[in-house]
Amino acid sequence: VQLQASGGGLVQSGGSLRLSCAASSFTLDYAVIGWFRQAPGKEREFVSYIRRSDGSAFYGDSMKGRVTISRDTAKRTVYLQMDSLKSEDTAVYYCAATNMPTILEDDYHYWGQGTQVTVSS
Repeated sequence: VQLQASGGGLVQSGGSLRLSCAASSFTLDYAVIGWFRQAPGKEREFVSYIRRSDGSAFYGDSMKGRVTISRDTAKRTVYLQMDSLKSEDTAVYYCAATNMPTILEDDYHYWGQGTQVTVSS
């Protein structure tokens, strides 16, 4: 059971990035895939999650209105499209998997390695 996050990089303020989270297998434990982020010196915070079964999504306040989460079940991949990026969005972004819709990181059982997003002002 592995999650591979990718797509991070350096982008100018106002730009966009699309992160990907590829799962090694979609088992029942992967009912929900979530994205979190952690900025330097700050706690990890919830960004969004999506339910694999019906694609329904939930967004946290941190990036609401600027991110869109989606999934491609055939590719076992979840995407996080991030637009209108700001310098304060600079962080390591992690994807994680769990078997229930939740914004609490302690409820997520599997974690990817993270991908760095740096937004220059």
